[in-house]
Amino acid sequence: MSGFGPHLMLDGYGCDRAKLEDLNLIYRILEELPNRIGMTRIMPPYVFKYSGVRAEDWGISGFVLIAESHISIHTFPEKNFVSVDIFSCKEFDSEAASEYLKAAFEMEKVESNMLDRGTEFPKELNGAVRLVRAERRRARPAASR
Repeated sequence: MSGFGPHLMLDGYGCDRAKLEDLNLIYRILEELPNRIGMTRIMPPYVFKYSGVRAEDWGISGFVLIAESHISIHTFPEKNFVSVDIFSCKEFDSEAASEYLKAAFEMEKVESNMLDRGTEFPKELNGAVRLVRAERRRARPAASR
């Protein structure tokens, strides 16, 4: 992997409505998931119920900061839908994360997308400096050496 890191976007359809309404379940998922995928939780999860502009858009949203970035969950119980994002600056087992979330919400159908974010992000600054200096030495005319 190059760049900043992976971003898993998981959308679940046909979820168990009671689970989508369960504030404590969302909290537990956000509390457990970082450790399950090798991440470091740096704060307790923040979970709240929200009301949408339209009545059917209400749900639960939750967020946890991890040392590697963040995990967020947004549920829409009236539509049996959940949207989850896991963004990290290091590799993680996206299959394990997906399987855990599928089971937790009893998803009937899943859309999953994985992006490599920040593809030009310099992971190691010293390594980039060495490459640039080597390239400059090669580019100098022989007479100026």
